[in-house]
Amino acid sequence: MDMIKRGTLYLIPSTLGDTRPEDVLPEKTLHVIRSLNSFIVEEVRSARRFLRKAGFKGDFDTTGLLIFNEHTNRDDLTTFLAPMMAGVDTGLLSEAGTPCIADPGAEIVNIARESGIPIIPLSGPNSILMALMASGFNGQNFAFHGYIPIDRNERQRKIREMERSVIEKDQTQIFIETPYRNKAIFEAIIQICNPATRLCVALELTTERESIQVRTIGDWKRKNEDLPKKPAVFLLYR
Repeated sequence: MDMIKRGTLYLIPSTLGDTRPEDVLPEKTLHVIRSLNSFIVEEVRSARRFLRKAGFKGDFDTTGLLIFNEHTNRDDLTTFLAPMMAGVDTGLLSEAGTPCIADPGAEIVNIARESGIPIIPLSGPNSILMALMASGFNGQNFAFHGYIPIDRNERQRKIREMERSVIEKDQTQIFIETPYRNKAIFEAIIQICNPATRLCVALELTTERESIQVRTIGDWKRKNEDLPKKPAVFLLYR
């Protein structure tokens, strides 16, 4: 009996805000998006909206949209491989930015690789790398911490730990926060860190409202700026 050729898992980046897909996504990425009929998504409504903006013309009534997010039962992960095991190419779509980077998609990639499914990452915007590029900080030695602790004491400990790594390892420290906690994390940073340490705050990257500011902690204190509740990337360096 002939073996069915397995479909490919494409890792599809999306826009970071209301930017037009054609402004930040390569033609190859857009071509793949428009050619697929099976997707793994975090949220159906936002996925459909993005796909239409990217030029997807398929009928959503016949397009497979499998939901994978923080509420998914991890015992059922193999069900997401069914289309690919049947030979259907499938796109793993990030909610914002790049799949598997500060994104739950890595779990799907792991089980797909274990099952022998080809995996192809596609190019698109990544706020973490874009912020690092624009900061002027050390791009050869850096660490990404994702979301740092919410608990006040744990958050303070983490900030001090990151600043030590800046000094002792000559290492850029990168982290993100939920927009509504921007003010709390920003205030904690400027209260804890040395006045000579530099902080880069990159807001709403790739959008018309993009803002990338680099100042010493001392200068941030003197400016007394209040951060908006917008998607942000924070970077520390000396």
